[in-house]
Amino acid sequence: MQATALESTHVALGARMVPFAGWSMPVQYRAILDEARTVRTKAGLFDLGHMGRVKVHGRQAEAFLQRLQTNDAAAIPPGRIRYAMILNEQGITQDDILVYRNPKNDGFFVVINAGNTARDLGIMRDVAKGFDVVVDDCTNKLGMIAIQGPLSQQITQQICKGDLAALKYYAWMDTVVCGIPMTLSRTGYTGEDGFEVYVPTGHEKQVWDAFMAAGEKDGMTAIGLGARDTLRHEAGMPLYGHEIDETTNPLEAGLDWAVKMNHDFVGKAALEKVLAAGGTGRKLVGITSSSKRCPRQGYPIVSGGTQIGQVCSGSISPTLDTNIATAYVRTEFAAPGTQLEFVVRDKAEPCTVAAMPFYKRAR
Repeated sequence: MQATALESTHVALGARMVPFAGWSMPVQYRAILDEARTVRTKAGLFDLGHMGRVKVHGRQAEAFLQRLQTNDAAAIPPGRIRYAMILNEQGITQDDILVYRNPKNDGFFVVINAGNTARDLGIMRDVAKGFDVVVDDCTNKLGMIAIQGPLSQQITQQICKGDLAALKYYAWMDTVVCGIPMTLSRTGYTGEDGFEVYVPTGHEKQVWDAFMAAGEKDGMTAIGLGARDTLRHEAGMPLYGHEIDETTNPLEAGLDWAVKMNHDFVGKAALEKVLAAGGTGRKLVGITSSSKRCPRQGYPIVSGGTQIGQVCSGSISPTLDTNIATAYVRTEFAAPGTQLEFVVRDKAEPCTVAAMPFYKRAR
C-alpha cells in the first residue's frame, strides 16, 4: 500500500484512512455531506498525491499525444489544458486524462487516474516507441494538492505569487507558492472554482499547512475522497470504474466534445463505425429519485418490469437534497422526464431521467 507525503498529516487531523487504488487515502475527516457543503459554500483542501503525473517532451511530443488520446493536442495553446481519453483499438475507454501544454511551450504534462497509472504508463510507452519523445513518470517527484470552493482564489492568493484573477479556467502557470517555484492550474473535480498545485517532493506538508493557515478564518477544512466523489457526481463529472470503463466508449458516455476526429488517435476507426451505425443503442443519463432508498452502482433500471439499463453512480446530493444517480439506459428511454424505476432488493423504486449536470455553479 502506497502512502502520500501527507498521510501522517491526515491521521493527525482525525481522518478515516482507507485503501484506494493501491494508496492509503483519507475518505473523510467528518460527515461526508458536511464536507461537501463546505466546498460548495466556502473552500476545501484535498490531497491528490495518489494521482499519476507524467511529463512528455521531445521533438515529436505533440505528434505522440495526437496518437495517444482523443482531443486535439495541436490546438492546445501554451499554458492551457484539455480533457481527453485514452482508448484501445476497439474505441473502448482505458482512462480519462488531462493534457497540459507547458506555459513555456517546451513540452506537455499529463494527469492520469491513480488506479490506472501503471496501465496508462504502459500504454504511453508502447505508443511512444514510434516517436522521438520522452515519457517521464514524475508521480513520485511531485505532490499534488487541490483547493476547491468559492473562496479558493482569495485563500490561494495569500500564499501564491502572480495574479490568480487573470488565470482562466483550464489554464496553468509557473508560479511561487510559499517561496517555492512550482506550477498551479485552475482545474478541479468538484464543479467549483479552484486550483490544483504541483508541489516538488519534500515540500508537500509546508504547502498544505500554509493553505490550512490561510483558509482558517474562512472556514476552509480538509476534505476526503467521499465528499470529492459526491461533489464530482453532482457536477456531472465521470469517474473511471463508474460512468466510464472498459465496457464504454466516449460517445455513449456523452463525452464526444472531448473527441476530435481531425487526427489519427488510437480507436478512431472504431468510433467512426459507431457513428456510422447511429450509436450503440444506449446512453448515459442522469437520474433523480425522492425514494427513501438511494440508487447505487449496479442497481438495475427497469421500465414496465423489463431491465433497460443499470446505475453507474448514486448518492444523496447535499446541494439538491435529493437522490441522484447516473445510469446507462437504452436510447429510447434517455429523454429527460422519462419515468423509470430502479430495483433494490427486488423492490422497484420510482426515478426520473434528468439532464446533467445536476449542479452547475454560478459564473
